[in-house]
Amino acid sequence: MKNRIFMLAIFFSIFMIGCNNASEEMVINTPTIQCGMCQKIIEVGLAKIDGVSNPRVDLKTKKTVLLYNPEKTNVKLIEKAVSDLGYQANDLQANSTSYAELPDCCKIGGMDKL
Repeated sequence: MKNRIFMLAIFFSIFMIGCNNASEEMVINTPTIQCGMCQKIIEVGLAKIDGVSNPRVDLKTKKTVLLYNPEKTNVKLIEKAVSDLGYQANDLQANSTSYAELPDCCKIGGMDKL
């Protein structure tokens, strides 16, 4: 009986600790993405942000989905990070300097020129 109580106590302790690090899902409209290079730039860039995990860019829907820990980062900082990578994030326009430095295939209409 003591073992069962002890095991239950451990289980609930682990469960409660896990709840404190709850992540929230975020979907970012990234309408200016063009190709697989855009996908890689955004996924790698977002993965470097503390509190962001599992960023995935869908080229067909032009949406970026990720999990984030609101205790470590927030929506505005994540949108700014995407903008700083050279891409529009929801209503936040791309940083013009970063956009100019993107590979040609990543610029609007760039895939049409290939």
